[in-house]
Amino acid sequence: MPRLELVAEPGLQVRIGIATGLVVVGDLTGSGEAQERGVVGETPNLAARLQTLAQPGMVVIAPSTRRLTGGHFDYRELGGVALKGFDEPVSAWQVVAERAVESRFEAQHEMTLTPLIGREEELELLRRRWRQAEEGEGRGVLLVGEAGIGKSRLTRALLEGLTSEPHLRLRYFCSPHHRDSALFPVISQIEHAAGFLRDDTAEQKLAKLDALLARADAEPEAVDLIVDPLSLPARHPAPELSPQQRKEKTLAALLAQLDGLAREQPLLILFEDLHWIDPTSLELLTAIVDRVQRLPVLPLATARPEFTPPWPSHAHVTALSLTRLSRRECVALVERITAGKPLPAAVSGADPRPHRRCRVVHRGIDQDRHRKRHADR
Repeated sequence: MPRLELVAEPGLQVRIGIATGLVVVGDLTGSGEAQERGVVGETPNLAARLQTLAQPGMVVIAPSTRRLTGGHFDYRELGGVALKGFDEPVSAWQVVAERAVESRFEAQHEMTLTPLIGREEELELLRRRWRQAEEGEGRGVLLVGEAGIGKSRLTRALLEGLTSEPHLRLRYFCSPHHRDSALFPVISQIEHAAGFLRDDTAEQKLAKLDALLARADAEPEAVDLIVDPLSLPARHPAPELSPQQRKEKTLAALLAQLDGLAREQPLLILFEDLHWIDPTSLELLTAIVDRVQRLPVLPLATARPEFTPPWPSHAHVTALSLTRLSRRECVALVERITAGKPLPAAVSGADPRPHRRCRVVHRGIDQDRHRKRHADR
């Protein structure tokens, strides 16, 4: 709101209260532009009360919203506050600023992280591919699975196991809101790795970028090509290039940067959520996959089943599909999360009675055979 350009003075200021939960939506009320649906319930009442706590230009949120937003923002805890209509004090937080998070998964799981259950074989495969890449025989892995099945959790486990080992890592995160923004995950990664701050001047950002790219021995022309997508001024303006020529040279500069880093230490390149990737970043990833065979590099990418990789089948690239956990593994996961607290069998999935319909897909068992086995019971 403060950044909106207004003709009238003073500037526009708002106070915002946000709560998350169930509401009841009723019939339309009012007429014309004032027409709206009636919304009732504790959630809108709580949001309205939180709004009264906010100062102009402030956002105050409820505990339910704080849990959902996780580490995406910086907060200031306001403590328990007495609100009209609520018997007990309600915890509230002020949203201070958006946080420059590296990983959407880690931001959403800053407080709790589920244990890794039933993925031992998959994790061991990733570790073998990394060992091969370390020895100079570059490998690639595409990890495929439906939303929430554990792709990011599995990659996190691999990264945790490499913490004490000498290596470099580059992490790129695609966004559903930037599918048409060229090189969005690459730009975000560079900004995060360089340590750009919201209030940095262009000169300060250029100095940080120079320090970052110095590790890869980037040429001045390559630096200027990488600077261009960051909307920073070039210090050695290149000759006029067509959009296609500029894209080709920019991708070549980014690939040269990766080659320089790989000469320094084994390199792990993580691309998350390829189903949201923009075309130019996908072109860059395809070029990386094509050239890693003789480099100590492991590109590891995650995607949902609807993503179709544009690169051909390579012997050095493994496609790994994650299936759902077995019932026994689900029960073990629930018991770890609840710290041994018993739950009803119908809730935990431990009900021993025969099931006529089984939604669990067991790894290594053909689905048709699995269905036939249950039909014969």
